[in-house]
Amino acid sequence: MYQMRHVYGTLQIQRYSCLLKSITMEDKQITLEIDGHFITVPEGSTILEAATKIGINIPTLCHIDLKGTCIKNNPASCRICVVEVIGRRNLAPACATRCTEGMVVKTSTLRVMNARKVVAELILSDHPNDCLTCPKCGNCELQTLALRFNIREMPFNGGELSPRKREITASIVRNMDKCIFCRRCESVCNDVQTVGALGAIRRGFNTTIAPAFDRMMTESECTYCGQCVAVCPVGALTERDYTNRLLDDLANPDKVVIVQTAPAVRAALGEEFGFPPGTLVTGKMVYALRELGFDYVFDTDFAADLTIMEEGSEFIERFTHKDAYSWPMFTSCCPGWVRFVKGQFPQFAKNLSTAKSPQQMFGAVAKSYFAEKIGIDPKNLRVISVMPCTSKKAEAALPTMKDACGDADVDVVITTRELVRMLRCSMIDPASLEESSFDSPLGSGTGAAVIFGATGGVMDAALRSAYYLVTGENPDPDAFTAVRGIQGWKEASFDIPGAGTVRTAVVSGLGNTRKLMEAIASGHVQYDFVEVMACPGGCIAGACAAGGGQPIHDGEECAEARGNVLWRLDHKMHLRFSHENPDVQALYKEYLGKPLSDRSHHLLHTDIEAWQMPQEL
Repeated sequence: MYQMRHVYGTLQIQRYSCLLKSITMEDKQITLEIDGHFITVPEGSTILEAATKIGINIPTLCHIDLKGTCIKNNPASCRICVVEVIGRRNLAPACATRCTEGMVVKTSTLRVMNARKVVAELILSDHPNDCLTCPKCGNCELQTLALRFNIREMPFNGGELSPRKREITASIVRNMDKCIFCRRCESVCNDVQTVGALGAIRRGFNTTIAPAFDRMMTESECTYCGQCVAVCPVGALTERDYTNRLLDDLANPDKVVIVQTAPAVRAALGEEFGFPPGTLVTGKMVYALRELGFDYVFDTDFAADLTIMEEGSEFIERFTHKDAYSWPMFTSCCPGWVRFVKGQFPQFAKNLSTAKSPQQMFGAVAKSYFAEKIGIDPKNLRVISVMPCTSKKAEAALPTMKDACGDADVDVVITTRELVRMLRCSMIDPASLEESSFDSPLGSGTGAAVIFGATGGVMDAALRSAYYLVTGENPDPDAFTAVRGIQGWKEASFDIPGAGTVRTAVVSGLGNTRKLMEAIASGHVQYDFVEVMACPGGCIAGACAAGGGQPIHDGEECAEARGNVLWRLDHKMHLRFSHENPDVQALYKEYLGKPLSDRSHHLLHTDIEAWQMPQEL
């Protein structure tokens, strides 16, 4: 009925070459002694890596573990990780010092502990002492080190603090007074995401991290992906907090307040309340949202199914009229990716699907169809999103996202982390709550919708319904497994009877995206349909950090566990095709007519080129 094959291109060859090189390097082993423990490690390992393998914890600030991603990371810039190497006169930074045969290392001598404490005290001397009101309070690595080093006095206080900028964007708050110059944000922005929005500017006492020419982030090519927020060890970069504004809405008796929750949220929320990573807490999350006071609790999965109907139909329309369009067609549900392509590869902006993201489709439908159903003025309806993403905040603020009633289709976007803070502020512990179900009619979803949170999920779901739209028959829902998995760049081709062979690619992380876009631009690869997610690993986490708005666990890898729970949920669901969602079918029958109808275009599609990135102004 259909065939499937992998396409192995330039990237795969490069990966295999790197793998062979790493295997060759790891063939040579060396043995050293750390605090009386002997350990054998591959040549080229750092002292920090060796110590971690035997459970010896060396404190760090500037170091960032990106799980195998090769970056510069400005090693040894903070000197918190210094250790004593026998035979070496000065202390050595563990994160940048390579192990040698027979090396003897001491990690907790009096000299080492005094040096680390002095370094921390010097960092604190140029740092605001407003810990109680800092957004990172309780999750601040500098605060943790101050406790660990038993710092009770500030011997270097009294001097002038570095003069730095503050900025509030729709998504990210930048308070460089708190910056400790670890340069993690610079590393993840430049070496992992390759956006290049942040870097070190000026010199000496006035040095700071900022966009080029000391511009504001709103004037830069920033995609608001939030990876800088996820890796910042202090409160210099945080997501913009809308919880107080939301609490005011919930307390307003004249407003009907509804909330939608993305599939990635339910896969990560439980981690903050004692559940293992990857535990699904959907029912408890719904109950908790009702306890907060929301009038209706809906599922973004409904809008994900709706997105597939529109985007899948759009793809089939383009694919069956190839000469009329530019190729490949790109998904458009990730606003960080949309900003990236418009800023970095603007010649491909016209290739983006015109379909809005599920978040924005939900808002438009809520303030039109749903408002009519319950008989209220849409201007009295407040639509709240709980998303795993900081870029969704900026997306909701776009001037092109006001199609339902003239007001913003989505009024407030909060991240998973913000929801956690709201629940704790309200003394609500989901772990102790009962299970509850989403409201109707915007609360139903299929297996195809729930996998939107994992990289490859949008492509998988779109292909399921595209196959049906062409053939009138459902394929095996597990026919498109080649696009699954947390690998950064995946390729596969699928045969759809009556349409032809569809060449697909799935990419996550903007660094991988740049490689793909350069390969497309140079003609080295050709695709028909491409899914892109800005965060490494997709919405569920991000393989290098925590995901733009997801819970942060330093040094832990949660992407695969979170993603797997969504794939397992899809496999268990009774309905696994977006076109079989009964509430979506009712929406088309009662209100929209059909996919790509005039009303569908007005509410569910947008002009991607109607707004510009700052550097284009």
